[in-house]
Amino acid sequence: MAGQIPEETVDEIRRSNDIVDVVGEYVSLKKQGRNYFGLCPFHGENTPSFSVTQEKQIFHCFGCGKGGNVFTFLMEIEGFTFQQTVQYLAEKSGHSLPASVGQETDQENNSEEQIHLKAFAWLTKLYHHLLRHTKEGKQAYQYLLDRGFTDEMIDLFQLGYAPQSRELVVQFLEKKGFHTQQMIRAGVLTANEQNQASDRFRGRVIFPIRNHLGKSIGFGGRTITDQEPKYLNSPESALFQKGRLLFNFDLARSTIRNSEQAVLFEGYMDVISAYQAGIKNGVATLGTSITENQAKLLNRYVNTVIICYDGDQAGIDASYKAARLLHQVDCNVKVASIPEGLDPDSYIVKYGENRFQNEIIEVSNTYMTFLMEYLKKDYNLQLEGDRMQYIEKVIDELATIKRPMEREYYAKELANTYDLSINTMMQEIKDRRKKLGVQQDNQQTSSHTRNKVGFSKQKKLLPAYHKAEKQLLAYMLHDVSIAENVKERLGASFNLDLHKIIVTHLYAFYEEGNNANISQFIERIDDTTIKNEIVEIAMEPIHPDVSDKEIQDYIWLIKAEQEDKATIRSLQQAQKQAEVQKDFVKAAQIGMEILEIQKKIKNANS
Repeated sequence: MAGQIPEETVDEIRRSNDIVDVVGEYVSLKKQGRNYFGLCPFHGENTPSFSVTQEKQIFHCFGCGKGGNVFTFLMEIEGFTFQQTVQYLAEKSGHSLPASVGQETDQENNSEEQIHLKAFAWLTKLYHHLLRHTKEGKQAYQYLLDRGFTDEMIDLFQLGYAPQSRELVVQFLEKKGFHTQQMIRAGVLTANEQNQASDRFRGRVIFPIRNHLGKSIGFGGRTITDQEPKYLNSPESALFQKGRLLFNFDLARSTIRNSEQAVLFEGYMDVISAYQAGIKNGVATLGTSITENQAKLLNRYVNTVIICYDGDQAGIDASYKAARLLHQVDCNVKVASIPEGLDPDSYIVKYGENRFQNEIIEVSNTYMTFLMEYLKKDYNLQLEGDRMQYIEKVIDELATIKRPMEREYYAKELANTYDLSINTMMQEIKDRRKKLGVQQDNQQTSSHTRNKVGFSKQKKLLPAYHKAEKQLLAYMLHDVSIAENVKERLGASFNLDLHKIIVTHLYAFYEEGNNANISQFIERIDDTTIKNEIVEIAMEPIHPDVSDKEIQDYIWLIKAEQEDKATIRSLQQAQKQAEVQKDFVKAAQIGMEILEIQKKIKNANS
């Protein structure tokens, strides 16, 4: 399966990349007992059923059934080929792959998308070099220094400068072997009416925009003169989709995961200034309002998002829209308030890092506190009619809050402020929730119970022989000596075809001299159904000091099922023969024997 990559190299790369660390970059994991749990990234769910086992180096979702090792996970979530997965993890862990593998991967990567990625990578280096080391980039470099950016930040974010020259970038790309028309399609270059190509970002400070893997897929350019527009992004393409990307997500992801919160800014400058100020979990949208895709991306990683937009009215309005959308996708939303109409970058420059951290980020308002204050701008609260409309509007918002305690807290605050009965307020909220079709609080428990019942139905009681086969396989996956024992006593004579296939693969794996290693074993399995079944079996609880008698009991149950079925088949043939001979008394007696055996099997399985 590893193709040209030596098997020992694949094994070493897998061992060097802990599955908890790799999965943790995509899923917020919490340790429970010996395993880690989180929300499955492969299907929508509200209760974590996605489990990662560090000891076994595998993952398994009890909801959708997907499972595998670190390679399987990346291939599923990123759409990588096996070669790309191994190469990606090799780079992460500092391993070198044979040159032949690199050549094969290069052939895989000759798609237009991969060519565009290479062009963006080269241009990122060129723009950064022009900013840091050329006379032409001196003005742009000084501009960034004047904005308070250190050389460390400029280098970390690979900030650059696009020269005024129309030809320099075109010629640079041609020398690197990139076709001009292809670069125009990629949005790297632009063309005039005469179809003459030129750098679309010339004369601008360049902010490379990276995907979550850290690869440049586009640029944001900011003018340092009087060019219009002030900011210019790469055009939409298969690689660069503004509504699905967040600036700095690749650098911020680990801090976001560890801190369990993200700070959402409006612009690149704000993110970099905040990063320099020690706030490394900041991300930004790309010149547009936050989209549902971006909101869901954040919600996949964190519970809490702090919105930190500009302090002017336009920024406050944008905060309201972002807060509503994030709230709708179940994020815990907070909103920072910046005084004097300043933006985050300007506030940091004026008041310093400590005040920004302590007086802006740390004291962010809750979603409802921000909303209740924001909604006041539409009403004259001195007028009774406006006051009633405002209260009705806040009640509408309170009805969308999931936690009963949170709803009651703000309902009390509203009731106290406007001298209203808390009981009346809570009844109004309850009525609104009913109209919205939201489950009442006393129904949520039963709903949760129903979910558990549904889950248990999926895990319905299995026949005794089926349970015995799964348990036996679980021990065989963890212990070579047990597998050898079973091989001698039972061979591959399991009742279920899927189990026969698994045990045949397992015997072959051990015959090659391999030790018990589930993560390594499933790498040999191409069929997804079989691989998922192996992972599910491997998650079965086992006793480290299992006795030989217990193993023998499992084998006995498996053999008994085979013997009973063989006996029933033989009796059924005899019964048919008796019916042909019109010996109906004998046929009835045989029928009773069959029923007795079936009853015995049923009792054994109940």
